[in-house]
Amino acid sequence: AGAALALRALIAGAYLALCAVGLVGNLLVLVLVRSQQRRWHSLLNCFLLNLAATDLQFVLTLPFWAVDMVRDFSWPFGGAMCKVVLTLTVLNMCASGFFLSAMSVARYYAVARALRPRRPGTLWAVCVCSLLWATAVLATAPTALFATAASIGGERLCLLRFPDGGPDWLAFYHLQKITVAFVLPLVTLGTCSLLLLRFLRRQRVRWSSGVRHQRRSRVTRALACVLLVFVLCWLPNQALTFWGVLIQLNAVPWDCAYFLVQAYLFPVSICLAHSNSCLNPLLYCLLRRDFRQGLQELCSRAKHPADLRPGCPIDSRAPVRGSLIRPEPGEPHLSVRATRRPVSTKSDGADYASWYWNDDVKGQCLTGEAGPLAVGIT
Repeated sequence: AGAALALRALIAGAYLALCAVGLVGNLLVLVLVRSQQRRWHSLLNCFLLNLAATDLQFVLTLPFWAVDMVRDFSWPFGGAMCKVVLTLTVLNMCASGFFLSAMSVARYYAVARALRPRRPGTLWAVCVCSLLWATAVLATAPTALFATAASIGGERLCLLRFPDGGPDWLAFYHLQKITVAFVLPLVTLGTCSLLLLRFLRRQRVRWSSGVRHQRRSRVTRALACVLLVFVLCWLPNQALTFWGVLIQLNAVPWDCAYFLVQAYLFPVSICLAHSNSCLNPLLYCLLRRDFRQGLQELCSRAKHPADLRPGCPIDSRAPVRGSLIRPEPGEPHLSVRATRRPVSTKSDGADYASWYWNDDVKGQCLTGEAGPLAVGIT
């Protein structure tokens, strides 16, 4: 009993810490994206804003679950708050997976078609985001319908209560949640990452083999980092949930091992899954060069508000119109030219290539309707 109480207190403290970190990180992302609207494409802004808003709503539910954890899952906030908090938790879990998938698809589309003259506009981005939110709401409908606070064994619990006498609703509910919130995003992230790596290997570019290998390695590490963080955060919780589904469907027998895992490891897996909402701002925003520049500019404005005009970048290495992309210190200069028509660094390719936090794809040779780019070391 003492060990279980200590574990619950530790997890509750972790929930509160994740809430604080997630609030700061996601609010910072919202401020940076809104303050830099003129410098980033509307599709990127739309996806990042919605992902940050989703994760922000998600971490706001953590204090409620912290109290629930400390009280040994005894819910003190009433039936209405149980329905609201549980629905928001599942809704934002689904929406976060959807927007991560959308960013992965958009990343591949942007690099593979970087030189196409037409790019998605604001209306298209808003329509996609609205569709993703509608799908998340639809996937969360069972939670909104059946979430309730019920008295079991003298304790008031926040849970899902399905109709009696039908199929095993709880098992099918968890199967649906695993498929929608984990399997589909994982397949999308993995597929788009593999397609993007294959595209980069097949591109026609006049680079030295060392530079090509270095750039490809950086892109590979970036993609692997995104995929691994998603898997490490969500796989333990989803695997334990699936184990419970198999027991509910009588596919495997119930035993003491399952009880111990549910009592001690399952709460830890939930805490690990919640940490993904704190890592998303770090992975998708704060480790990118353009966001670091925006953060530096924001801090400089706060310290010296009279020295900077709104929207004026302070980093002299920020890309400007022309054929030269300024590198990081110690990197070779990459001169970019188009064989049919000039392409500025404000084209689709440059905007979307900056999805990688070190501009790994920027300046690469991409084949499109505008003709191949020749990239050389200067």
